[in-house]
Amino acid sequence: MRIGILGSRRGWHVEALRQALDSRGIPAECFPITRLVARISDEPRVRIENQILENYDAVIVRSIPAGSLEQIIFRVDVLHRLENLGVRVVNSARTIESTVDKYYTSALLEDRGIPTPRTVVTERFDEAMEAFKELGDAVVKPLFGSEGRGMVRVCDEDAAYRVFRALELGRYVFYLQEFIPHANEDIRAFVIGGEVVAAMVRRADTWKTNVAKGARTEHLELSEGLRQLSLRASRVLGA
Repeated sequence: MRIGILGSRRGWHVEALRQALDSRGIPAECFPITRLVARISDEPRVRIENQILENYDAVIVRSIPAGSLEQIIFRVDVLHRLENLGVRVVNSARTIESTVDKYYTSALLEDRGIPTPRTVVTERFDEAMEAFKELGDAVVKPLFGSEGRGMVRVCDEDAAYRVFRALELGRYVFYLQEFIPHANEDIRAFVIGGEVVAAMVRRADTWKTNVAKGARTEHLELSEGLRQLSLRASRVLGA
């Protein structure tokens, strides 16, 4: 069996995946997704450096880094093609499309009855200001991104004005979500094959509970209600 990992060659995430696969006698290669080369009516159809990805049994997508809209669409399109060529892609291209931008993810969850914070998304500065006045205490997030990077909490009108003007200059979309008091902690559940296999609580010294921002983690036994909620959300997103 041949498995490829798409992600940074450095970092504990990839190393943990490699060790887990190695313990099962499965060697894994890691490649940066930014080096994809795809061909039509020619071979190899998909390669990275000197590795032909259509010859792999499975590809694990560890991350899709920031890029232009064209770059992100191309990367996901290639994942779709690998699936069409019989390569197992984890998570699937459809799941990545459902989760790569926060608006679409939030909309899918809310439309299927998953409790979701009040959120306003707009391209207009004036609409963003009105949304802030409505929400009062809001978290402004980049549409693409992870690990808490670029998130700003705005609690007063002057701060909102300055943040939104800066985003306007960069031609960014405004994504505002109401701030939910949470005692600086939240919960993550890991779903595989329709089962919750692990869960943790993340605790931080600030409102950002990302581990990348210094949050601490602790094993958690989910209540039945939270377990069912996790499974419902996973099904909605195709994960």
